Amino acid sequence: MPSHCSSLLRSRFRLARLAAVVALAASGVHAEPQNGDPSAAQIDWRLRSELPPDVAGRLPVFCDGGYLPGTVDADDARVPGIDMDGGAPLEASALNARYVLDTELYLQGDVRLRQGPFRATGSEARYNQQSGELRLQGPLVSRGDGFLLTGQGANYSTQSGQLDINTATFLLHQAELRGEASALSRVSDSRVLISDGMITTCGPGQNDWSIVASDIELDQAEGFGTARHVRLEVLDAPIFYWPYITFPIDDRRKTGFLYPQFGSSSAGSGAFLALPYYLNLAPDYDATLTPQYIHGRGLFTEVEGRYLSRYGESVLQLGYIDNDPAFEDEHPGEDGERWALDFSTRAALGGGWTGYGDYSVVSDEDYLSDLNRSLEIDQTTHLQRRGGVRYSGERQYFDAYLNGYQTIRDRIADKDKPYDQLPEVIYGGSLDAGWLEANLESQYTWFYRDNDDLTGLDKANGQRWRAIPELAVPMRALWGFSRPSVSLDYTRYELDDYTLGDESFDRTVPVFEWDNGLYFDRRSSLFDVPYNQTLEPRLYYAWADAESDQNHIPDFDTGIRSFRFDQLFRRDRFAGGDRVGDANQLTVALTSRFNDLLTGAERARVSIGQVRYFEDREVNLFGAGASGRSQSPLAGELVLNPIDNLQIRSSGLWDHETRKTEEGRSQLIFHSDDYRYLATLGHTYSRPDDLEQTDVGTVFPVTNQVSAIGRWVWDSELDRTVGTLAGLEYNNCCWSFQVVHQNYLTDDEELDTRLLFRIELKGLGGSGGASDNIADAIYGYDERERRKFGSPRR
Repeated sequence: MPSHCSSLLRSRFRLARLAAVVALAASGVHAEPQNGDPSAAQIDWRLRSELPPDVAGRLPVFCDGGYLPGTVDADDARVPGIDMDGGAPLEASALNARYVLDTELYLQGDVRLRQGPFRATGSEARYNQQSGELRLQGPLVSRGDGFLLTGQGANYSTQSGQLDINTATFLLHQAELRGEASALSRVSDSRVLISDGMITTCGPGQNDWSIVASDIELDQAEGFGTARHVRLEVLDAPIFYWPYITFPIDDRRKTGFLYPQFGSSSAGSGAFLALPYYLNLAPDYDATLTPQYIHGRGLFTEVEGRYLSRYGESVLQLGYIDNDPAFEDEHPGEDGERWALDFSTRAALGGGWTGYGDYSVVSDEDYLSDLNRSLEIDQTTHLQRRGGVRYSGERQYFDAYLNGYQTIRDRIADKDKPYDQLPEVIYGGSLDAGWLEANLESQYTWFYRDNDDLTGLDKANGQRWRAIPELAVPMRALWGFSRPSVSLDYTRYELDDYTLGDESFDRTVPVFEWDNGLYFDRRSSLFDVPYNQTLEPRLYYAWADAESDQNHIPDFDTGIRSFRFDQLFRRDRFAGGDRVGDANQLTVALTSRFNDLLTGAERARVSIGQVRYFEDREVNLFGAGASGRSQSPLAGELVLNPIDNLQIRSSGLWDHETRKTEEGRSQLIFHSDDYRYLATLGHTYSRPDDLEQTDVGTVFPVTNQVSAIGRWVWDSELDRTVGTLAGLEYNNCCWSFQVVHQNYLTDDEELDTRLLFRIELKGLGGSGGASDNIADAIYGYDERERRKFGSPRR
């Protein structure tokens, strides 16, 4: 028989039979009246001044505030109750209550429901014990793990766990995605269905952009959302329509269209529009298809496929255009079909063994400058193809590979094209025998190139063996070191198409080296900062008895090393194995370091050194590399790190005989802690090469939202600008925009012009290629991009 309890002030009921609503506790519904019925985003939004200091400190400067998810106090969650049926107890209270035995519980007026972390308040609540339905009236909030829902009323099924809210708003904290809907259904802990909805990552009241759709499904378990009949709106004005889209709501991969890319160039590429499509084929492999239209050229397609095995990653990139009319006009008689391929693979085989491979090929020499956007190939004259296996152990190493090239500049003569190595095998090892150390470096190479149109020494192909066994006595102490050593540099040739004598011959060069160094240090302080200063003198003597005339040996892979400070401690001035330099020389060098004892950072390092030659150096590479000087130029290096964000590097050569600088390279790099301010200043000078260039780059904020970007490269010898980059960047907490105008010098010494854009909608990605070009030009910009939306909740 019904029993009524009315006009109860703060009446309480502990109902064991209501344990069936334990499923509701998992949804975390928390309904409470709010003046003005704030949205889900407004409930958890805080101005910068209201955020905890540690959270506000990580907030990007262009954001006025951020989300701070609410929590349920632990004491409030511990509500006493009766647990007769093994379920969690529910505590209910209201100004007025009526209970119909085994049928319905009706609460009215300041209704409060609690069960563990679950809390709900509202004007009315009805629970039907027969159907298991719970109805809540009044402004309500449903808070779960990483999301928040609000609405005017809700129905909850204790059987299916579905929660239906009308006139709803929602917030996903991790993705910072908010929205609203005429109706919202939470069908499980991770799936939300939205009818007539809107979503955006902009803050409350800031609808700079939004996606409006008739139906939206958010799947937190899979990490993506789907929407039908979609409009992209900017400032509430529709600008684009999709019948169906999918989009990420976290960092997981999902098949679907990526953002369009667009830009323009004056160097043949023209204006272009690309629509990348990503294919998440399996957990271990995927692909990206990028069809694009290029004005004046037509439809061009690029494809990238990636495969990740338990050994390593492989990447295949392709580019193809069936008919390029602009290329046909520039090269009469040429086919307009153009293509390119780039493949790379890396594999960790275990036990110190690794495998690797790189292969690149293009259809013509202009492909990289005209078409390439995604292939990881720099504009160059030779494309390398290399593959092999490598072993690296504690005391030995091994490398065996095949190596070849595609020369993509038709004007390069056959005699200047590089040799292929088919194969090259390298082995090195060391062994300690008490106070004696034994080392071995060895190499076998078979050199080959097409020699049909070559004559004389340029026509030679063949095999080369090289081995350098060494015995050394290393002596080390805290105050210094000494390492005398003797070695034998042996080379054996077996040649084909060689016309200067026997096709088989060898070369043996005895070598003696003695490297010595001392270490002095003292402690002091500067501006109340304790530091340690070192003084490190070093003497290095090298002697090599090499035959002066080695020009009967082909030049397979040899060049002359550029003289730098580190070259002071090399006994051979030649790189490669076809020349072994003669030597009888002594290097005197001095290095001093200043180390911060509080942080351990090296704040300054200065080094200077010079080589004294006791005999003329006669070995040359077809006339280059010999010298009768008795002393080398002074070589020096300077590195300053006065603060963590500033580095100054300078190196150079000064000839005391001519009292002129031979070479100089200087660079200043600065960035603020948050990388909003970037500055680089560089200067390069080479008197032998008639080269002198100055390079200035910067990114600095004009306001909290607007930053200026610039780079300028000036060539003093050409008396002209050889490169510029100028642009603007706008950021706020939900989108960013970049526009960049770039000039750069092409192979024909003409300035190419590019206009590049990038638009990024926070949480949904970006379009355009401006960022990559800026990162290539200005040090630290890629780190700045990574931190740009580095809000405390992501």
